[in-house]
Amino acid sequence: MPELTYSRRDFLKTTVAAAIVGATFALAPRLALAEETFDPAEVAKPGPLGDVVYGSEEAPVTMVEYSSLTCGHCAAFKTRVFPELKEKYIDTGKVRYIMREFPLDAVATAGFMMGRALPEDRYPEYLTFMFETQKDWAFNEKPYSALLKIGRQMGLTKEAVDAAITNQTLLEGLTQTRDRAHEEFGVSGTPSFFVNGEKVVGYRELSEWDEILGKHL
Repeated sequence: MPELTYSRRDFLKTTVAAAIVGATFALAPRLALAEETFDPAEVAKPGPLGDVVYGSEEAPVTMVEYSSLTCGHCAAFKTRVFPELKEKYIDTGKVRYIMREFPLDAVATAGFMMGRALPEDRYPEYLTFMFETQKDWAFNEKPYSALLKIGRQMGLTKEAVDAAITNQTLLEGLTQTRDRAHEEFGVSGTPSFFVNGEKVVGYRELSEWDEILGKHL
C-alpha cells in the first residue's frame, strides 16, 4: 500500500470501508412521519460501539447528534457553535450531549474507524481535531496518506491504522448505528440532532439553539 501513489480512487475501491459500507450508502426511501418527535429513551440508547458523551446524566435535556467527519456543516457546528454551547449548557449541567457516527462516505468511515482504535478517552479529542482540520484531509486526493499522517500524530503506527480501517467489528458497529438512525429515526443527512426526542435537521447558530433548548428547560 504505497503512501505516495495511493490515490483517492484506489482508496475508495480497495478499503473494506468502501467495499462493504459503500454499497449501503444509498439509503432506502423512507415514508415521511406525521410528527418528527421520537421517544427520548429510544433515541438515547447507545450504539454497539458506545457513544461519545459530554455532560451529566442528570441533565434535564439530552441532545443527540448524528455526524459525518466529511460533512462541512458538521465541522462548522463542531468548531463554531459547539464550544459555546458546551460552555453555556453542557458544562452548567443543563444538557447531556451525545455524538454518534453517521458516515456519509468511505473516507468518513475510515476516519471514524481509525479514531476508534485510540484509547476511549482520547476519541473526543480526535474527533475535534478531525473537524478542525477537515479541509486538510477529507477531500484529499490521497486519503490513505492523509489519514496515516493523522494517525501517526495521534500515536498510531501504520500497522495500527491499517488494522483499524479493515476491522470488520468496527465497520459493522458503525453500519448498525447509521442504519438504526435511518430506519427508526429517519436520519438521512448530517448533522441531524434530537433534543429530548425532537428532531432538528441541519446546522444551527447558537441563538437558534437557545430557542430550541429553551423549550425543554
